[in-house]
Order: sequence, then structure tokens, then C-alpha cells
Amino acid sequence: MRRTLAAVLAFAVLAAAPLASAKTLRWSSQGDYITADPHAQNELLTNSINGHVYETLVVRGRNLEILPGLATSWKQTGPTTWVFNLRKGVKWQDGSDFTADDVVFSIKRAQGPTSNFRVYANASGEPKKVDSHTVEFTTPVPNPVMLEMHAGSLFILSKAWCEKNKVERSQDFKNQEETFAARNAMGTGPFILVSREPDVKSVFKKNPNWWGLKEKGYSDGNVTDIVYSPVKNEGTRMAALLSGDLDFVLDPAVQDVQKLKREKSIRVYEGRENRVIFLGMDQARDELLYSNVKGKNPFKDKRVRQAFYQAIDVNAINKAVMRGLSVPTAINLPNPVRAGIPKEMDKRYPYDVAAAKKLLAEAGYPNGFEVTIDCPNNRYINDEKICVAVAGMLAKIGVNLRVNGMPRSQYFPKVQKLETSMYMLGWGGGTTDAYFTLNPVLHSRNDKGDGDYNWGNYRHPEFDALIDDAKGDMDAKRRQETIIKAMKFHHDNILHIPLHLQVIPWASRANVEVVHRADNWLQVPWVKIK
Repeated sequence: MRRTLAAVLAFAVLAAAPLASAKTLRWSSQGDYITADPHAQNELLTNSINGHVYETLVVRGRNLEILPGLATSWKQTGPTTWVFNLRKGVKWQDGSDFTADDVVFSIKRAQGPTSNFRVYANASGEPKKVDSHTVEFTTPVPNPVMLEMHAGSLFILSKAWCEKNKVERSQDFKNQEETFAARNAMGTGPFILVSREPDVKSVFKKNPNWWGLKEKGYSDGNVTDIVYSPVKNEGTRMAALLSGDLDFVLDPAVQDVQKLKREKSIRVYEGRENRVIFLGMDQARDELLYSNVKGKNPFKDKRVRQAFYQAIDVNAINKAVMRGLSVPTAINLPNPVRAGIPKEMDKRYPYDVAAAKKLLAEAGYPNGFEVTIDCPNNRYINDEKICVAVAGMLAKIGVNLRVNGMPRSQYFPKVQKLETSMYMLGWGGGTTDAYFTLNPVLHSRNDKGDGDYNWGNYRHPEFDALIDDAKGDMDAKRRQETIIKAMKFHHDNILHIPLHLQVIPWASRANVEVVHRADNWLQVPWVKIK
């Protein structure tokens, strides 16, 4: 882990950053946040960085509990109506007043066709201004997870700022649209975006007028400036942390974690993330885009999907690729236990190469076939390495899996347009309720937000009916039973291939203290630099 000349040269980007003071946090991960428009991309790193400029009606505490944010209180006034009382005296970073008009505008913006958050915004219902600091929501059906919708998901923007800069609708990221909001930001949050150079660095400064500075528990850190610099090469990131060029790394290389623990100058934080890593397959087209099979789609056959599943050795991935920092799972949810799924359901189809070969032969592919998997190379822990390992395993059953690795900024626009035959996706966040995976990821696509992340584009009406039933059911016991039935259907039909739950180590300099949360969200207002 010595700092090589290449590492020094690759890290020249940091030389352009402001000189670090005792209160400047210099941090990094393998990729950049991909847009400053908080409604354009529902991707964790992007959300977490934007979440330092923009805020939501409710926020999450150290243990992911829901706390007041831009709303100080709320109540359900009827089966489908909720009233939020907004925080008074909040200022936008340009000095103007935050009001109910901004909330109504922002929710409608998030409901728009180019928004990546429309599934949550639509479920939040129709917003209506009651007075300058009160908003009423009327939901389409009773909503048992209304507060979860707003906790870190539905960011509030200034109506006047958006109108002035012609960004009344969110950036169309999947079609690679460029807008003012993609590189500029103006919120109510704890930090102000000073400059953004995509894939180079972004600089933020403390917002001296942030309301949270006066509230206990919201800001007990001492960081005044943030410099975020993405560094793809893991060796370079680690060298920079060890040398003191970085204060914090969100994703230390898994093979270096044990070494880092022995370094007195480094502090390592460990814990399981609420995130499942899984593979998806195009199950809709009559012919795959990227395969040598012509005239038909192998993935429409459950036997083929099961053959792929049973040819993948997740325990080997855990040991050789993840170095023990993963938990193999059969349930395609970020936290099956917290989601109420019985432990006995977490039973994978057995790893069995012979059985997989037999299934392929029965499906008409005794010699296998060729297909391409699209895979990010800077989003999840060892993402491309996992895809390469899977390719090696599938080769044993005659499948030539070509790995198309690419940066997240290219990966997400491609797969969101369904230009894929097979892909990797990770899903998780602050909430562990199954709805937040069932609706956006597992439901069929309906152009209203449901199934926006169902990139395999399968459609099963009986499966959708279970998800729809759970969506508005206020009877907790019956709702949970429906969710369990839905997850059993998903497993039985192998609509995706779950791999593992991700374990997330963080690493910082010894003089830096951070709060490690299960949603992998660094909350800088809590960071203390000694």
C-alpha cells in the first residue's frame, strides 16, 4: 500500500483543492455523485451528497429514526389525508423565505415524468397549500409508509429559483440532458455548493444560517468546508488516506480492511448496510439485444434463469471477492429480517453446476449461449469484480457471459432506457419496509413510477396484485402476510438472482470521528475533526 508515482500523479486532482484546515473534511469514494438535481437520480451517493444542500420534510437520526426536518410536526387527519406543519424562519441559501409554495411545487416536480422519485412522490398524493406554513396531502389510497416516503427521498427546492433558472422539471438524466440544476444547487440545508466539477471535485461550505445549527442533535460536528474528490483507483484512495491527503473514505478496498485496522493513524468503522446486490435479466423482448441467440429470448424461460442462479456460487464470491464482507441471501430485499420475512424463506436454490447444465439442456441450450451483462465499475463494493466472477462461474455451464463494465454516469442512463440483456443492481437505503423495493424495483412498469427499476421489464399481473394490495393496506398483520406471499412469488419465479447483502466498512483518519449509519449515508454535520 505504498504510495507509488502513479498514485501521486493520479491524485494531482486533490492539489487543486483548498488547503485543508482543522475543519475541512476531504473525503472520497470510487465514483462521483452524478447530478446536483435532487430529483433526477435516485442513487445513494448522489442522494447523500445532495442531501447536504437540499432537505426533506422529515429526516433520519443516528439510528435511522424519523425526526422533524423542514416539517416540525404532522398528523393523519383521515384515511387518505396528512397535514404537515412547516418549520418557520427557514431561509433559502439566497436569503429568501421557505414556504408551503416551495413544498407544493417540489412534490409536483418530483411527480414529473423525468423524475427518478415519482413512485414515492405519486404515492405521497396531491399536495395542497393550507397556509404559508401548512401543507395537506391527499393520497390515492391509505398510505402506511407516508413518513418513510419523505425521509431522505423527496427533496424540497425553491420554486422561485427553479423558475428563474428554467428548471421547473427535473433533469432528464437517462437521456443525458444538461440543465442548470445538474451543476448548480440552492437549498436550505447545512452546506452550500460552491463549485462542482464532475468526476474531479465538488466543494461545499457551511451554511451559517441553517436552522439545524440551533437545534440539539442536528449539528454537533465542527466541519466548515467539504471537498469531495472521487478517486476510482482503490490503491490511490488508500494511499491518499494513509498519507493524510484524505480524511475519510466511504469505500475502502475490502482486501485492505484488516491492514487498515492495524494502522494507528486510521479508524475503521464496520456494519451491514441496508442493501441487496442482485442480477436482473431482460424477460420481455422476443430477442435479446446482446446475445448470439436469435429469434427468441432465453431468459423468458424460468429454467434458464434457474440455471444461471444455480451456477453462481455466492459463498465463493463472499470469500474470494468480498473477503467476507457480504451476507449471501435468497431474499431480494435490503434487510429481509427487518422487513418481516421469515428466516426459513431465506434459502437459496442450491449451488449445483450439474443441475444447472441439465436445466439449460432441457430449455434447449445444451451448449449454452453468449450474452452480455452490463455492470457498474464504481458504484457497489467490487461490483465489476463480482460480474467477472459470475462470468467465470457461468462458463462452467457453457455460458459465455461478456462483462460490459462502465462508470455509474454511463451505466445508469443505459440501463434505465432498458438497453440491456442482463445487469447488476443494488437496492437499499434508510427504510427497511418492503414497499420501497416491491414498488419501484419488483412491480411491472406502468410509466407512473411503479417498476421504474424493473429493467428486466417482466410483467406478472398476479404479482402486481399482491404488491398493490400491500401498498394501501393499513392492517399491519394482513399487509405483512401479503408481502410474504409476494416475496415467495418472486423467489419461486426467479424474477431476479439475489447475491448478497452488502457489508460496508468506512475508514477515516484517527482524528476524524463520523457516525456510521446502515444506509451508508455520511452525515457531515455530525463529523468532528480534532
